[in-house]
Amino acid sequence: MTALLTRLLGRLPIGWLQLVHNKGRLAAALSGVAFANVLIFMQLGFLGALIESIRLPYTILNADILVSASDANTLFDGSPLPRNRLYQALAVEGVASATSLYYGRIDWKQPDGTIRTMDVFGVDPQGAAFDEPALARASEALTLPDVALIDRKTRNAPPGLFAAIEAGEPYRFETKGRELTVTGTFAIGGGFSADGYLIVSDQTFLRLFPARLPGAPNYVLVRLAPEAGRAAVIADLRASLPASDSAVWTIEEAATRDQRFQTTQKPVGVVFGFGVVIGVLVGVIIVYQVLSTDVADHIREYATFKAMGYPQRFFLGIVFEEAFILALFGFVPGVLLALGLYAAVAAGTGLPIFMPAGRPVFVFLGTLSMCALSGAIATRRLARANPAELF
Repeated sequence: MTALLTRLLGRLPIGWLQLVHNKGRLAAALSGVAFANVLIFMQLGFLGALIESIRLPYTILNADILVSASDANTLFDGSPLPRNRLYQALAVEGVASATSLYYGRIDWKQPDGTIRTMDVFGVDPQGAAFDEPALARASEALTLPDVALIDRKTRNAPPGLFAAIEAGEPYRFETKGRELTVTGTFAIGGGFSADGYLIVSDQTFLRLFPARLPGAPNYVLVRLAPEAGRAAVIADLRASLPASDSAVWTIEEAATRDQRFQTTQKPVGVVFGFGVVIGVLVGVIIVYQVLSTDVADHIREYATFKAMGYPQRFFLGIVFEEAFILALFGFVPGVLLALGLYAAVAAGTGLPIFMPAGRPVFVFLGTLSMCALSGAIATRRLARANPAELF
């Protein structure tokens, strides 16, 4: 390593030699940088899982445009819409079809007594509300009363349940005073507020939620005619529907708004974002302590070089060399540990947590900046030192 660094730097790798001289301190420093990296990776992973779990329900909707209540910030809040908005949307030129979507939440009690929280979509079985072909075919069974489809990625469901359902064995459970019969599955995945999803017919939904009115769905899913321009239809819909109770968005816009709101306004998103900041601060403090101690230990040698006429950038080069080495050798175990933790969390919770290709690059560049900042702070004492006062 010394020979390689000598060739790369064009000089003796003083920073490397100073680091390896005290192997205990080097190990502690690398452990600290790795810990900071793991902390940053995990916070970014949870934040990414939150963003992905928000997006997933939108991906199965067979719609080009989503009409929601004007006070809806996410897919799962906001007031119900008057059903008349569906018929008004159908009257707009370029709209091929529209169907209503109801949303609610139930508790599914497991055989062991634990509770699973399920988000419930209520749809017209003939309304083709979903884009997935297999789900569209399974929706035909929803014409029967109290029949449901279940998300096979639901967290902590009874072992073998989904395989049995897919093999043709219905599953029955009670909720809200009614017995539901599950006859099919689909895939979305649980998020941070619920363990999974159920799909029922609009009539079954209204029996599960008797306080809800048939004429007040949560959303209207709008599909465009092939020749229609989406921007023009959206403009016409916004002109036709009263802004006092309705908002019109593309599916992509609705998902983006939902993600932005939950990551900046909801506590869970803010906490994960703040956790990234904490990870950076931890790394800066650890690396600063190591480099500052190293500068203090070698202050007389540095002062000698300074008295001989070496400029400040020479000392910055040594400290930045140490910072780069700490960043590189601390990053590698950090990213490997994070990959293992991602796999463990995904297996244990069902959250869509994974490592995008660009995240390690982003974190490594951040680690380099973090270590460089620490190095720059650590050299301030040397910049102010008078060599004559050090002997």
